[in-house]
Amino acid sequence: QVLLEESGGGLVQAGGSLRLSCAASGRTLSNYAVAWFRQAPGKEREFIASVRRGGEFTAFADAVKGRCTFSRENAGNRVYLQIKELKPEDTAVYYCAADARLDSGPYDLPANYDYWGQGTQVTVSS
Repeated sequence: QVLLEESGGGLVQAGGSLRLSCAASGRTLSNYAVAWFRQAPGKEREFIASVRRGGEFTAFADAVKGRCTFSRENAGNRVYLQIKELKPEDTAVYYCAADARLDSGPYDLPANYDYWGQGTQVTVSS
């Protein structure tokens, strides 16, 4: 199985940017569909972005479209999510998820991913 660990969260002022990292161990992450989700207190887990096995990008959520970059570093067995122009409503715990069998989607459902990291907190102050 693959183990995932997110990092890079923190406290940032509105308008700033962050780059979140998801490092994998145990398996080669490029063999997995990978996604980022986030969950704010009292809200359901929300899809942010995903990439298919082999690296073809799928989609970004409307809430972050145009502000978000999703990239892979195969040599380092990790993926990155960079978000710019952060807003207070971006405050949430951000999770990395992976699945080895997800080929035809949907990629935006948390239930379709078998492996999850522990999450990293992002707090955006106004």
